[in-house]
Amino acid sequence: MAFFVVFKFLGVWATSYEIKPPRREDMHISEGVLSPAVLAGGAVLAVAGTAIGLKKIDYEAIPRVAILSAAFFVATLIHVPIGPVAEHLVLNGLMGLLLGWMAVPAILIALFLQALLFQFGGLTVLGVNTVTMAAPAVICFYAYRGLLRRPGMIAGVAAFACGVTGILLSGILVAVALITTGQAFLQVAELVLLAHIPVMIIEGIITLFIFLFLKKVRPEMLEGIYV
Repeated sequence: MAFFVVFKFLGVWATSYEIKPPRREDMHISEGVLSPAVLAGGAVLAVAGTAIGLKKIDYEAIPRVAILSAAFFVATLIHVPIGPVAEHLVLNGLMGLLLGWMAVPAILIALFLQALLFQFGGLTVLGVNTVTMAAPAVICFYAYRGLLRRPGMIAGVAAFACGVTGILLSGILVAVALITTGQAFLQVAELVLLAHIPVMIIEGIITLFIFLFLKKVRPEMLEGIYV
């Protein structure tokens, strides 16, 4: 039910805005931007994270991973103009909360299909884009898991912070990837961080809503937090 609400929200958003190729200020880094060293490093980290994530996926987790991967696929396709840039939801904080390491293969598959079907990002930058969006998901899982177990308002604040932190860390990683490639991208990196401030708040609210809903109606969906 909670996932139906997310898809309903994304459907309403999609009817108001076009699906269009991402700009440089987007979370999707395009091909031909990064240096070979950064691309290679991203590929190695993505392969390692995917291997760990696949080992943690059991039969019962497959539907949850598939649904969240589909939600990520849709959310990151819908771009909303904010000033000179176009932003989109990522939901990596929510995915980290519900999937932990399993978020890495879920995000990788969605990004691969986007690159293949819509030319979002690209195959050569698939590893880097996976790391910039999936690594924050795993970090949020471990950073907030203890607080999410707490009763009352503390868990709610942690869920909101999880959504905010996921976008913040993704923005920082995109900025680092750009700056590592060359100082010419410094201004673009700063714009990436500033432009995603509204998205941080929105993602925090969505993650809080989904967490509270699942905690009340389907607490077994949150079992990864308590392991």
